Amino acid sequence: MKNENQLQIELKEEVAEGTYANLAIIAHSSSEFVMDFVRMMPGVAKAKVKSRIIMTPEHAKRLALALHDNLMRYEAQFGEINLPERPAFPQAPGYKGDA
Repeated sequence: MKNENQLQIELKEEVAEGTYANLAIIAHSSSEFVMDFVRMMPGVAKAKVKSRIIMTPEHAKRLALALHDNLMRYEAQFGEINLPERPAFPQAPGYKGDA
């Protein structure tokens, strides 16, 4: 029996390769969350936003819960993820996105 309510998701090859980011900058308004994923390189003063994701507050909360669940499962399998005392890269002071 075919499930007609099953969601089919297309993953294009260029998207499937993924984009590396080592910094996320998150801003919000009353109606949306804007997440900029940035790639910072040591010794390079300028960092580029590689991807921007905009979602509703409800979807942002679902994402946070799903990420938390996956982190708990990851740590149960591979051990605790230890964070350094300070971030590897400095914070982006006065960052203003183009939302």
